[in-house]
Amino acid sequence: MSSKAPPDRARELVLRHGWNATAYQVINPGIRHWFSNANDAVVGYVTHQKVRVVAGSPVCADGRLAEVAAEFEGDAAGHGARVCYVCAEARLEELYRGAEGYSMVRLGSQPVWDPKKWPLIIKGKTSLRAQLNRARNKGVTVEEWPSGRSQNNAELHRCLGEWLASRGLPPLHFLVEPEMLARLNDRRTFIALRTGRVVGFLIASPVPERNGWIVEQNVRGENAPNGTTELLLDAAIRALAADEAEYLTLGLAPLSNKATAPDAESPLWLRTVLGWVRAHGHRFYNFKGLENFKAKFQPEKWDPVYAISSERTFTPSTLYAVAAAFSNGSPAALLLRAMLRAVGTEIDWLFKKASPARASR
Repeated sequence: MSSKAPPDRARELVLRHGWNATAYQVINPGIRHWFSNANDAVVGYVTHQKVRVVAGSPVCADGRLAEVAAEFEGDAAGHGARVCYVCAEARLEELYRGAEGYSMVRLGSQPVWDPKKWPLIIKGKTSLRAQLNRARNKGVTVEEWPSGRSQNNAELHRCLGEWLASRGLPPLHFLVEPEMLARLNDRRTFIALRTGRVVGFLIASPVPERNGWIVEQNVRGENAPNGTTELLLDAAIRALAADEAEYLTLGLAPLSNKATAPDAESPLWLRTVLGWVRAHGHRFYNFKGLENFKAKFQPEKWDPVYAISSERTFTPSTLYAVAAAFSNGSPAALLLRAMLRAVGTEIDWLFKKASPARASR
């Protein structure tokens, strides 16, 4: 085994074998690391309800995937736990589709681009060019900062706080960890400035084996003009294309059916739950709005994203464990905080609506 600390060894393996779009997230804070006996593979995971919830997929050479997954699952079983791979993609899906004793649930779709073709998309879509011009006309510029300047930068922390305060849900963790400013390392950071003040930023993480990147955060501060998000994305993709990147994704659009691929046979109870969430969960998380935002940039394709569990039928306890991984504890407590935040937002909206009426009296 390597004498290096686990996060350093995990990072080395990710930079060598990271293929899954979420590969770099295994070094996020709070994620545990399991290493293969050969020390040539790493799995990032958290444990809830005797379920090891895996961040994407084992990070290893493609030819070793089946062996590494079997070794990891054997280790989990030895500790009385089963395994659920969350945000698994094609390589793991092909390994487990139809396999005895495993279940697979489609989580949604993620859009994919070749960065070098991005200028043609912008050229062909008037509405996108209009958004870019809105931001530019308001004085917004974008520049890339080196990690030494971005890391733990107070202005970026301030902007992140404004963005998180505007979200319907309290901050999530695991594969959507908001606190990345202390671990930029190999990530690239693009900053939106207006009159010298930070109004937004974008963080992209490497997907090394695909020579690509995933946009993990595109943060808009409270004083960012319309078009700031699009301007950040445009600047980042053009910079990545200039460095010969071949793959880009904006990450998972949960519950999206955009990807054309064989669906997973979800149990009736789960289809009912997910259908209700998609129809009624917009007060807490705008699933359709997120899908539409990503779709407007005209991806070349959408890839399916799965949860794969080492059990014959996907069970409610596994869903609870996955939710606990993202909520960093109790999903029920997260939902309660979200409901309280929604009520507060509604009250604030009513007061603002009533204010002009009072002023006119």
